[in-house]
Amino acid sequence: MAAELHSELAIRPIPRDIRVVSNTNSEERRHKHSRSSYSEASPLTSRNNSLTFRPAKRSMPSPDKTIAVINASGRQAASFIRVATAVGYHVRAQLRNLEGVVATEVATNPNVTVLRGELYTKERPAETAQVDVTRNGPISGIGINRTLISELFRGAQLAFINTTFYGDEQHIGEALADAAKKANIQHYVYSSMPDHHAYNKEWPSLPLWASKHQVEEYIKKIGLPATFVYTGIYNNNFTSLPYPLFCTELQRDGSWIWQAPFHPHVKLPWLDAEHDVGPAILQIFKDGVKKWGGGKRIGLAYEMLSPTEACKVFSRGVGRPVRYIHGPIEIKTTIPDGYRAQLEALETLFGLGHDDPKKQPPYFGDVELENSCPRLALELWEGPRGLEEYAREVFPLEEQANGLRWMLEDGDNDGSSSQSHRNGNGNSHGPQPHPHHINGYVTTLQQVSLESDGEDEEDGLVMRGLKRDDEEWLA
Repeated sequence: MAAELHSELAIRPIPRDIRVVSNTNSEERRHKHSRSSYSEASPLTSRNNSLTFRPAKRSMPSPDKTIAVINASGRQAASFIRVATAVGYHVRAQLRNLEGVVATEVATNPNVTVLRGELYTKERPAETAQVDVTRNGPISGIGINRTLISELFRGAQLAFINTTFYGDEQHIGEALADAAKKANIQHYVYSSMPDHHAYNKEWPSLPLWASKHQVEEYIKKIGLPATFVYTGIYNNNFTSLPYPLFCTELQRDGSWIWQAPFHPHVKLPWLDAEHDVGPAILQIFKDGVKKWGGGKRIGLAYEMLSPTEACKVFSRGVGRPVRYIHGPIEIKTTIPDGYRAQLEALETLFGLGHDDPKKQPPYFGDVELENSCPRLALELWEGPRGLEEYAREVFPLEEQANGLRWMLEDGDNDGSSSQSHRNGNGNSHGPQPHPHHINGYVTTLQQVSLESDGEDEEDGLVMRGLKRDDEEWLA
């Protein structure tokens, strides 16, 4: 019997709209203030007119420190930039490009200096002295953009760093740490993840997480004053678009199915990345290295929910049935080889123990770290947005922004945006088998309708949805 849901989060109203502004082509400059959002035209959004009557803010001194941030259009970094600049910090932000609503929001923030460019480079050492060849990157001969990395930390005292798989993550992470140490960064907050194999030799490594673990070990080795945060599963990952692992597949009757390899009754850590990463990281900086330094690790998760519990919570929020199926990861769109390897390893790792929930490895690798959730996270930020609130207030807006229309339709869905989901026995609809008995969920990464569109794999997931196609989705 499943344990009770571990969640007592307050529910708040929909956030205000913000307008989209045009991009700018400056390499590095301060921008005039403008706020942006993908929900401008949404008929689902109601405005809170009480905001009109707020009294003028009292004059307060602004923080005099500058914070270096990379991958600034990712969910974690963008969330942090919003709250840090709102209270007066200045941010030096690396952006891969200036395309999309999130990049526009960052680039037009008056407290942000944008450094546009990749942290990696495709040039070989013979062509420029600023390139080091890396061994583990997805592209032969790929290098590290040390010029940009050095410039990132110029005049900065603090850093929030969330590396991604663009380029050789381990070597880029090490180069960032070296540059931060050279720049005398006072507090370095790194968004890390575990290498499960380091905790138990019988557990496989997840490639995209293991590289972060190696960067964490290097940061400790060179003696940076650092804090390591481990983020839970993003509430924001759920989508009706065909994304691997977190696709909530819309059925003809208007319900959803989420199929994943996680045991149905093992609790997982959850986090609303857009809403809650920023305030938590800001509080870490405010508390300082005296409290959180010395390599302390913090699990950023505000709810501990099993997959079946998560579906119940999501169903309450969205007002439609959501059913969990314990099964293989289905791939229905083009993905890079590096991410495919990650999904294959994840399916193997969380398939350990088969029917025995006690044998499934902890999501964060370390039982003690997982048991600290959500206590430590709530110590940093007491106003999180839970999965139910996300499903009710934000999920329909994101879905509509991605071109989906289920939230605007009356009655049953006609199934035009979804294929019929098949259970483990290959039957459409009808009674599902017991989730423990679905065939092949341990070892088979199921590939469905995978067609290449010719785009470079190093650009990450090849997805199309009006909002998500310009977003650094895994960051």
